[in-house]
Amino acid sequence: MRTAFLLPLFTLGCSASPPCPSTPQPTPATTEAAASASASASPDTSSRLDVAAVEASLVEKHGEAHRARARQGLAQVAALWREEDGDLAAFAMEHFVADPALLDATFLRLETTLEQVEGHMHEISREVRRPADTDIGPMLPVDPFLAAYEPAAHLNDDLFQTKVAFVALLNFPAATLEEKNAQGASWNRRRWAEDRLTARYARRVPAAIKQQSVAAETDADLYIADYNVWMHHVLDEKGDRLFPKGKRLISHWNLRDELKSSYGAPQGIDKQRVIVQVMNRIVTQTIPAVVIDNPRVDWNPFENRVQTSPSEHVEDNAPTRVRTSTDARPEPDVRYAKLLACFQAARRADPYSPMAPTAIARKFDLERELSEQRVRELLESVLESPLVGKVATRIEKDLGRKLEPQDLWYAGFKARGGKDEAELDALTRKKYPNAEAFGRDIPNILQKLGFPKDRARYVADRIVVDPSRGAGHAMQAGRRGDKAHLRTRVEKDGMNYKGYNIAVHELGHNVEQVFSLYDVDHTLLAGVPNTAFTEALAFVFQARDLELLGVAKPSTEAESMRVLDTFWSTWEIAGVALVDIDVWHWMYEHPKATPAELREATVRIAREYWNKFYAPVLGQPDAPLLGIYSHMIVAPLYLADYPLGYLIAFQLEEKLNASKGRLGLEFERVAKYGSVLPDLWMKHATGQAVSADPLLRATERALGR
Repeated sequence: MRTAFLLPLFTLGCSASPPCPSTPQPTPATTEAAASASASASPDTSSRLDVAAVEASLVEKHGEAHRARARQGLAQVAALWREEDGDLAAFAMEHFVADPALLDATFLRLETTLEQVEGHMHEISREVRRPADTDIGPMLPVDPFLAAYEPAAHLNDDLFQTKVAFVALLNFPAATLEEKNAQGASWNRRRWAEDRLTARYARRVPAAIKQQSVAAETDADLYIADYNVWMHHVLDEKGDRLFPKGKRLISHWNLRDELKSSYGAPQGIDKQRVIVQVMNRIVTQTIPAVVIDNPRVDWNPFENRVQTSPSEHVEDNAPTRVRTSTDARPEPDVRYAKLLACFQAARRADPYSPMAPTAIARKFDLERELSEQRVRELLESVLESPLVGKVATRIEKDLGRKLEPQDLWYAGFKARGGKDEAELDALTRKKYPNAEAFGRDIPNILQKLGFPKDRARYVADRIVVDPSRGAGHAMQAGRRGDKAHLRTRVEKDGMNYKGYNIAVHELGHNVEQVFSLYDVDHTLLAGVPNTAFTEALAFVFQARDLELLGVAKPSTEAESMRVLDTFWSTWEIAGVALVDIDVWHWMYEHPKATPAELREATVRIAREYWNKFYAPVLGQPDAPLLGIYSHMIVAPLYLADYPLGYLIAFQLEEKLNASKGRLGLEFERVAKYGSVLPDLWMKHATGQAVSADPLLRATERALGR
């Protein structure tokens, strides 16, 4: 997962779950005083001056040719101006820039200064989060407080108060998503950079409210990062142990990956059914609180019964903080309390974002720049495709049985070079005993992917690899001169295959981040259009992980398998994304809901989508599985970026595969195009707008082979 810095433009950390009573926890709740202060800083519309009169004065001063610019600039400023900001008319008359040379100089000064300010703020934020994000030793009681601190929370406030933001809004145009869709194809690079400048100030959210969002998401992040299940202590329906001693899986990432790796393994289907039942218990919050990250008790998730684990089954490294108990009382809706806190914090920003007055609108219109309707149409074109049944029939033939809910994550299309998970674990542990070893190998990895030697070294010199507490993530640099950080999970005996697979994915993020910062023509355009695009570029790397290990080679059969795997993965996560979106709509419709009510709604929504799209294929009506993804809790409205990423990645793969050995050069070409409208970026990269059609056509061909 890629982590974006909050300026004003995401990450996985850790803490105890449930929290240790002795460890202070940051609280996302707003105090009455903070709420009152925020309310007093709400946008001022009662004493707005006559903007038309100021426009007339500017035209009189600078000429009729400047009327359109003056009108738009004044409207942009007036929408966010507050009474305490002073005399708007006097400000506009003094700071509207009519001279083209001075306008160019102002633009350049803002671009270069903001790169340094935002970049250094990002470095501070990365450092205060380092103990929570990276495995550098036991966390201290103070670390959750540090992780909740966002040094840039006051940055935009300061830029508005000092009038820097208003200078930008007065002199450079902003645009709605509809306007960008209609006009953006004709804009030059400078015009796009201007749009990215003013987009920073499309909302004027008080620092106290932004800090509340950071605190809420950090609190959820810390909760999820230690949401582990000790699988040796999870029993099947008969009360037998199916998993080896010491296997500790984080939800949902490791649970899902363990399920995937069980295809073809001894007792594989029994293991998968156990994992599915664990997932169901997590979503419905019927999981006993005492079993979370606790290797001292045994749990039968089918009967939901807890018992003390015999001493011979307790791991030697079992944490001493957990307790032995047979109390099977469920986790008290903590999962949904965390989500609700993130929603309440995000909702407080609504009055300060006139162009996108809900968190949903901000995610789609301001961040993704793809409308919710467009995203739904893309996802539903896959979910409703008749190809789903055809691919399912192919999987049933491979498995020799009817499909079950666990086959939502069918992994049989992924070639493993004839090696099982244990053999791959042995390979990666030997090759990468620690994070440093993976970092040293980055130039070699990039050359294997087709990057010229000098460019491979250029990129590797700008990436730092850190051991991660969570599943792993990528954190970009915010200014030229800083380095991107790759966080990957490394166990004590080395990097297992799951960790390696994630590390290769995160490396794809980092390579994009280097090119889209260091090689873009305007730093205001640094990055890619939205998170789905950086996920797509990361998938390009991840799909080649076995080739990089030397255990698989490209072939026609492998290409067909890759297509089918992409289609099935897109189908799987598309429903998850729709659940995420609908849950947020439900919270907006029920802003005073309790965690229990949110749980009931989430389970209902997940079951409805399951019954509509998945039960006809996988059976078990009313399964709540689509609600298992931890992103729903730690990354608000993030999940749609995954299916979009698959679709975008497939389009890119077609182009990159056609480059015949020039993957590295093509990757660089598209990554450094920068943050423009998604369809424009895709047309530059592949010649066509974002679409599900290429994947659907390729899936039809792959089935025909």
